[in-house]
Amino acid sequence: MWAIISDLHANLEALEGAIKDIKAQGLSTKDIVCLGDLVGYGPNPAECVDIARDFFICLKGNHDEAVVNEALGFNPLAREAVDWHRSQLKPYWLSSKGKKIRWDFLKSLPATRTEQNCMFVHGSPRDPTMEYILRTDCEDLLGEVPVKIKEIFSKFDALCFVGHTHDPGVIGENSRFMTPRDLNGEFEIVPGKKFIINVGSVGQPRDGDNRACYVLFDGKTVKFRRIEYDPGSTRQKILGIPELDPRIGDRLLYGR
Repeated sequence: MWAIISDLHANLEALEGAIKDIKAQGLSTKDIVCLGDLVGYGPNPAECVDIARDFFICLKGNHDEAVVNEALGFNPLAREAVDWHRSQLKPYWLSSKGKKIRWDFLKSLPATRTEQNCMFVHGSPRDPTMEYILRTDCEDLLGEVPVKIKEIFSKFDALCFVGHTHDPGVIGENSRFMTPRDLNGEFEIVPGKKFIINVGSVGQPRDGDNRACYVLFDGKTVKFRRIEYDPGSTRQKILGIPELDPRIGDRLLYGR
């Protein structure tokens, strides 16, 4: 069984809460697949990167890529956070060995990984770090399957686990987006059918539920998990960092 997480966004409290729940299911950090965005937005980038180094798989998200390279196409709020994270993570001549190891890990993150007929990617098989697969992409005025969805499904064989949108759900080949609520929190894989599973966000949910979100997958069933943590504590840290916009902390309270 795997625990599949994404979009930690330097939210240590949410990550620790998710890992505690993962361990309560009988798993360890060695059973975790992370779909990227370890950094971006939150107050604890170094701590979250250090924890992620112990995961079974860890991929590169667009914020990880931006911290290592450049924040192209980011809004001002996100860009300011990326710049601050880079200042906290990038080593210089006299930096500690630990800081250099952390930076090298972040730089080395792969964009995709396939294990046991499951494709893992942050954004989309067409553009691993940047492309969003949104609920609205599944809609068509004539009730047909949109070209974008058809093309994405053509890029993988069976299952594709993604993050990036912070909006959990399952998309079938018929282009229907099913929320965890629609599914009562569980989805059984149909053999021979393809599905996209968005695992939601641990560190910054945006589906109206401020609890950390991740999924458990045993090869047959996807189970969505929502974990209580104290977003107010993370928010207070953000408010104490001048380089981070207060709105980043405010949105944690509302899951938006």
